[in-house]
Amino acid sequence: MNETMIDRLIRHQSWLDPWGALLQRAVGGAYSALRAPGRVLKDVAHGSRGLGHPLHPALSDVPLGAWFVGVVADIVALADHAFPTQAGDLALAVGLVVGLAALATGLTDHHETYGHELRVATAHGSLMVVVMAVMFASLLLRWFAGIGFHGLAVALAICGLLLALAGAYLGGHLSFGIGTAVNRNAFGEGPDEYLPVGRPEDFPEGQARAVPVAGLAVLIVRRQGRLFGISDTCSHAGGPLHEGELKGDVVICPWHGSRFCIRDGGVRRGPATFGQPVFEVREEGGLVEVRRARVLD
Repeated sequence: MNETMIDRLIRHQSWLDPWGALLQRAVGGAYSALRAPGRVLKDVAHGSRGLGHPLHPALSDVPLGAWFVGVVADIVALADHAFPTQAGDLALAVGLVVGLAALATGLTDHHETYGHELRVATAHGSLMVVVMAVMFASLLLRWFAGIGFHGLAVALAICGLLLALAGAYLGGHLSFGIGTAVNRNAFGEGPDEYLPVGRPEDFPEGQARAVPVAGLAVLIVRRQGRLFGISDTCSHAGGPLHEGELKGDVVICPWHGSRFCIRDGGVRRGPATFGQPVFEVREEGGLVEVRRARVLD
């Protein structure tokens, strides 16, 4: 696979590793200090709880749009003095307020990255922190330095917008180029008809076992005598669920600690936001057979 110029550039920025690790420790420590409420808040920030979809991308569109509108309004106000300068000020402020939420959710997602993914995420996050600082400086000039500094404030806002677009490119590369926060089960459907995967004795009570089914890895667990099947590939980052811990009806991913119900594939704790595909498992004629779950229209 050929690397992009951005990937090659970031791979040579070794300083991103300690800085990224420091951010991860800070974020993890903050959530851990809050104990149970921290776990809930972290799930909300990921989008695991309530939204069922990554929250950061949804929030990040708002400040980008607000800052773009603000810069356009600023330029119009410079060209036509009858146009109120407050329009650009208000758009800038809206972008900053929502940007704080986007920054918090982004740092939460950053906490679960590693390797080259961590470097790109650190570069993206660091650049957006700079953007927030530049936009905040522009807002302060508008509110406290007087009309004579309005031109400088607009120049800062334009620079901030250009940096934000560069940061947005890195954020898009994280999702579309590297696959961060992309559902790892999106393209795996499984067989329409039952396929044999073993014998009943191969699946003892309370043990998780992964079996291949039509090119997919399926996690099968016998719970209270009944067999359940979900995808073995964690939807968050592709971790092998059969290597994780099984607690009752919940399996814990060994990589980042996402928790899924083996009965319905639902997310019980993030960072995963997408549930696991469910498979129907039956015991027939001395064999255990699996097919993908039928979806009722």
